[in-house]
Amino acid sequence: MTQKRRIVVGLSGGVDSAVSAWLLKRAGHEVVGIFMKNWEDDDSDGDGAYCSSRQDFLDAAAVADVIGIDIEHVNFAAEYKDRVFAEFLREYQAGRTPNPDVLCNAEIKFKAFLDHAMRLGAERIATGHYARVRYDAASGLHQLLKGVDPGKDQSYFLHRLTQAQLACAMFPVGEIHKTEVRRLAQEIGLPNASKKDSTGICFIGERPFREFLSRYIAHKSGAIVNTQGRRIGEHLGLSFYTLGQRQGLGIGGIKDQGAARGGSQHQPWFVAAKDVPGNRLIAVQGHNHPALLYPKLHAGQASWIAGHPPAPGRYGAKTRYRQSDASCLFAPASEGPLDFDLDFEAPQWAVTPGQSAVLYDGEVCLGGGIIEHAQPLQTLDVPHELPNPSKRQRKNMRKPQS
Repeated sequence: MTQKRRIVVGLSGGVDSAVSAWLLKRAGHEVVGIFMKNWEDDDSDGDGAYCSSRQDFLDAAAVADVIGIDIEHVNFAAEYKDRVFAEFLREYQAGRTPNPDVLCNAEIKFKAFLDHAMRLGAERIATGHYARVRYDAASGLHQLLKGVDPGKDQSYFLHRLTQAQLACAMFPVGEIHKTEVRRLAQEIGLPNASKKDSTGICFIGERPFREFLSRYIAHKSGAIVNTQGRRIGEHLGLSFYTLGQRQGLGIGGIKDQGAARGGSQHQPWFVAAKDVPGNRLIAVQGHNHPALLYPKLHAGQASWIAGHPPAPGRYGAKTRYRQSDASCLFAPASEGPLDFDLDFEAPQWAVTPGQSAVLYDGEVCLGGGIIEHAQPLQTLDVPHELPNPSKRQRKNMRKPQS
């Protein structure tokens, strides 16, 4: 028989948390909903362009009404700004690409929200994440498992959770597939059954990213250069770009001067590196250019779910959400107790400093760390003061390729 508990569910306004609440209510638990408002800087814009949190709350309240549970509106905007957004900006200013969802889960959903829920007398908290928790009696530890739906698994974003946090966490939809979640929502008659999934920054929403970031970070335009150091375009500020980026470079019709005929001269351009001191963006042609392929990485700020690092050896790892586990050798690094190295069996594409490297043992998420730097197959040593192309060369560079 299932033990009946008082469970506080984070209702975001989306379908996953809504079905999570319904599943818990159906199981006989005492369920209370909480809507977390964690961003308000531009939610009150006069034109209402970004007032998504108000609509999300209305959706969450409508869900609570259908399910038959109470809902509370709680403002964690100050905590979010101090614990998550400040670090988000620091990383971008340093030329890195952070993952705010990872920090948001550790600092807001499973800290500020968890603390508030406990004050309400909750025995557990629940969210709409696609992941699972299992207690391993042999080790006496709680394990974080991948969600049953491989296409929606979100354990990557939860890898910084601790034993204390996992002991209080429930992920009801982690046991089913997304298609079943949608089917249940339609069957129950939830008002948000067809609502599209959010793809924006955690709690900030789907704002135009470059415009949003420019409000908070000083930026300076500069040169986009090829591997020979020749200017092939202009960037709007290094913070707006990430490794592996293809769209938005404005250099699609340019071929790499001196490239061998029949080689990669007609392939698309990708960001391969940032020269922060020189304010240059370095681009290469071809998705599989060796400057975009990384056999090794170094990570820091490690957080292990068991409370200690796993034994050195072979595991699976993700360096970005949605990728398949990549076989690698894990080893602690000499730089410090929270540092580690990964040596991949096959090179990984566009490994990006600031993102998370997350380690897996089969379906068990072990934890991970923040990528500090990585070693590509080809290290770019791009010269600085190359002469500008001649008038004829510039004309050829502007000429679209057939």
